[in-house]
Amino acid sequence: MTVKKPKARKKAPPKNQYILRLYVAGASERSRQAILRARELCAAELGGKYELVVIDIYQQPILARDGQILATPTLVREFPKPVRRLIGNLSNTAGLLLGLDLNTKGEPAR
Repeated sequence: MTVKKPKARKKAPPKNQYILRLYVAGASERSRQAILRARELCAAELGGKYELVVIDIYQQPILARDGQILATPTLVREFPKPVRRLIGNLSNTAGLLLGLDLNTKGEPAR
């Protein structure tokens, strides 16, 4: 008799939480600035209702390939759907909010 193990289910993120991925290339000054700006944006605009994952494409090239990342830095809003991407300079806060369709009240726009 064989016993099948139940498949692990992926936990869905809470409805009012953002999931962001920031793809950078190494420890360059440009990468450090992008990380700093993304963290500042999240802290100021999303009020702790976010998960920011920083991915170095040199250390994890398969994740970059799977994410179809062609340039860095790239900030991707994974959740809530639809997925949105912003490539390049992250210094324009208004552009980031508009490009990623972020609601500044800390709740996902629907």
